[in-house]
Amino acid sequence: MSTARELRLVSWNVNGLRAVMKKDPGFEQIFGQLDADVFALQETKLQEGQLELDLPGYYQTWNYAERKGYSGTAVFSRQEPLRVVRQISCPVADDEGRVCALEFDRYWFVNVYTPNAKNGLARIDERLEWDARYREFLCELAEQKPVVTCGDFNVAHEEIDLKNPGPNRGNAGFSDEERASFSALLDAGFTDTFRARHPDLAGAYSWWSYRFHAREKNAGWRIDYFLVSNGIADRVTGASILPEVFGSDHCPVELTIEL
Repeated sequence: MSTARELRLVSWNVNGLRAVMKKDPGFEQIFGQLDADVFALQETKLQEGQLELDLPGYYQTWNYAERKGYSGTAVFSRQEPLRVVRQISCPVADDEGRVCALEFDRYWFVNVYTPNAKNGLARIDERLEWDARYREFLCELAEQKPVVTCGDFNVAHEEIDLKNPGPNRGNAGFSDEERASFSALLDAGFTDTFRARHPDLAGAYSWWSYRFHAREKNAGWRIDYFLVSNGIADRVTGASILPEVFGSDHCPVELTIEL
């Protein structure tokens, strides 16, 4: 594609956007430094009208959970989306503001905050129902044009994706069911861009517990991803994790791709 250009895409679970706004550096400063073409947020924990962001040159797309102070996603894009989809027809979590899907001229950009299976896998059935429907949703979009999906998928796929796989086996985020579900998503035609470019890189994590000085010790999990349709995987020029960015228990992840 002779007119393709390199896009910088960023995804970050902010674990409460209002809280990150108050930190130093705050969200708007970090946003400016990262200089993304598309910037996706998860876990904004906002209702409409609770926050005004000044982001000149960007279109703002929000999806709010019905429950106050819970979940929520947003996408800020330099290009105006042709269409926006905020629900995927999954009754278990469609009212939780978990998806912002933006159609652009060359691709679909889909931001997701996947439901957590909860302690003791209390929500595993709903989680797997969501995963199955989300997989179908992405495949439906991919029939129209290539898909880039990012966000907090709430699963460490392989043992290399978390510091302590042994003790965590079977726990939320590293259960056999969730890992198999993520494998099924990849098998449906999607590439884990970070692992494709860094197949053997250990110690690369995007989330750390606030407990036990986990971030200081880099005892983390890689649960934030950029996936792309296999047909555009060869256009990826970079896939990074940005642990130097603070403000949340997650750090941003970044993708550069020619589209």
